[in-house]
Amino acid sequence: MELWPWLTAALLLALLLLQLSRSAKFYAKIGLYCVLCFTVSAVAVVVCLLRHGGRTVENMSIISWFIRSFKYLYGLRFEVKGRQKLEEDRPCVIISNHQSILDMMGLMEVLPDRCVQIAKRELLFLGPVGLIMYLGGVLFINRQRSRMAMTVISDVGERMVREKVPIIPVVYSSFSSFYNYKTKLFTPGTVKVEVLDAIPTAGLTIADVPELLDTCQQAMRTTFFHVSQLPQENGAPAGPDAQASQ
Repeated sequence: MELWPWLTAALLLALLLLQLSRSAKFYAKIGLYCVLCFTVSAVAVVVCLLRHGGRTVENMSIISWFIRSFKYLYGLRFEVKGRQKLEEDRPCVIISNHQSILDMMGLMEVLPDRCVQIAKRELLFLGPVGLIMYLGGVLFINRQRSRMAMTVISDVGERMVREKVPIIPVVYSSFSSFYNYKTKLFTPGTVKVEVLDAIPTAGLTIADVPELLDTCQQAMRTTFFHVSQLPQENGAPAGPDAQASQ
């Protein structure tokens, strides 16, 4: 019995479903995104090992180059304002708002050289994805063991205080116009990225941390609604989550 007619019919049916079903399109794009992440990570592992021989933050520029190429496949554009604030030759802590699995593409658009990221330990076990993150010098924290996680964060915090390192918030506009998990929307779109002015930490103590966090959150919240062109209800909507990297 010939299989080609059945395979052809199955392919045509799949193409028809993709045309008719927003959900099918959505999951197909998400599936492709995951496949890309694993495939590109495997390739990047080889390149990083050949170039630098092991774990080093220098590998992050290679990883960034691969990930930035994703935007062309998905028709995404990133308009960055204030990029020069991240190009100054000084240490700093970068915090950004978290929205979806697409955040990684946006982060790589502005990530400066020799930037060490912090990620949850579970990602280390995602095959080539975890391996390339390890080679890129990512610091992994175990959120199930709060004491160990706090030790890593505490080390970063102590260095901030010791070296009076400023905090630079990076805000990405809402993805809702082109990406929405609930409605299964995933189309080409534009993301506005704004790098805010550095928030100094010189002269601060541990007691000042709550006020410092509030200052960062308020600045990011205001900018998020501005670049997203969204109204702020009563001036106190639920602001974007913040994810830190050093």
